[in-house]
Amino acid sequence: MGIAASTVIHPSADVDVRTDIGEGTRVWHLAQVREGARIGAGCNIGRGAYVGPDVVIGDSCKLQNYALVYEPARLGDGVFIGPAAVLTNDEFPRAANLDGTPKTAADWDEVAVVVGDGASIGARAVCVAPVTIGAFALVAAGAVVTKDVAPHALVVGVPARRIGWVGRDGRPLVRDGDDWISATSGERYRQDGESLTLVP
Repeated sequence: MGIAASTVIHPSADVDVRTDIGEGTRVWHLAQVREGARIGAGCNIGRGAYVGPDVVIGDSCKLQNYALVYEPARLGDGVFIGPAAVLTNDEFPRAANLDGTPKTAADWDEVAVVVGDGASIGARAVCVAPVTIGAFALVAAGAVVTKDVAPHALVVGVPARRIGWVGRDGRPLVRDGDDWISATSGERYRQDGESLTLVP
């Protein structure tokens, strides 16, 4: 696919020619997009953001300034990554091997943060791989995610814990008997343990 003709890349950005970037995506000042990364259409990659090799980002995503998305992360469509948020990739980080030699790519196994469609990761949050953030979930600013987050869950704190549920618009849902409803859309959801399902 390559870099679409309508992509806007600031002259100070470092975008490898071996990337795929969709129509209408904008890459701002000092951002870095590494080889093999695939970014969908209509995305916004903010100032100083980092997209690692072979990272996959869906359509209509927004990486705010200085967000760091390390390989092999996978982001669905409509994902928001807040300013200075970090998606890690190493369960056992070390700079050197036991013999003192610097670690190379062959000395560790990359693990992914996977973010579902429509989910949002707040400013300065850290998602510690391997972890999956469910669709339309909301990770609060400053949270540290060490376990999978259910779709529509609102998680806060260190380590992150669920304190509620959010609708597809990111606003908290309100309990209504056995269900949860969105005050803005009227959508109704049913909770079953730690999962939430949209009621048809």
